[in-house]
This record gives sequence, structure tokens and C-alpha cells, in this order.
Amino acid sequence: MAKFAGLVWTQHQSGEFEAQDRKLIKSGNRFLRYYLLEAANSVRRCDSEFRRYYDLKYKEVNKHQHKRALALTARKLVRLVFRLLKDNRLYKPPEG
Repeated sequence: MAKFAGLVWTQHQSGEFEAQDRKLIKSGNRFLRYYLLEAANSVRRCDSEFRRYYDLKYKEVNKHQHKRALALTARKLVRLVFRLLKDNRLYKPPEG
């Protein structure tokens, strides 16, 4: 689902070299990508677990921090939604 939405990065490598600065792929569904990123941003602001995950990913790199952290948070949200739908359960936010 994340690849269909375009929430993956291109490979930029040659031999032993692997670039740190890579772009999101353009072949995904741009509307689905937009709405997943917007949903991830909203969930980040409202849910403490997603906020901690976003902050952790934000601090890992020096370039494109918000964009990278938001894309990774959206991927986590996609995995959560898929699992909830598969198990036919409702989301219960963690206590605290």
C-alpha cells in the first residue's frame, strides 16, 4: 500500500556508495499520498505514540527532517490501518 501511494524512496547508489539524500518516488498515486500524509500529520498532533515516533524519526537526520519523518509516520499509519481492518478491530489509543 505504501508503494502504491508513493511513500518509498528511490535507490541512489553506485558500487559501495549509497546516497543519503534521496527523493520519494513519483510513480505512486499522488492523491492517496497527499491524503495519507495529511492523515499522518493529524494523527501526529493528536496521538502521543505517533508523536513520539515522529520526533524520533525527525531527530535521526539533518536534511528534510519533517518530510522524512512525516512519510515514515504515514507508513506506520498505513500498517496500523491495514492491521485493524484485517482483524476487524477498533483503534484504542495507548493510555497516558
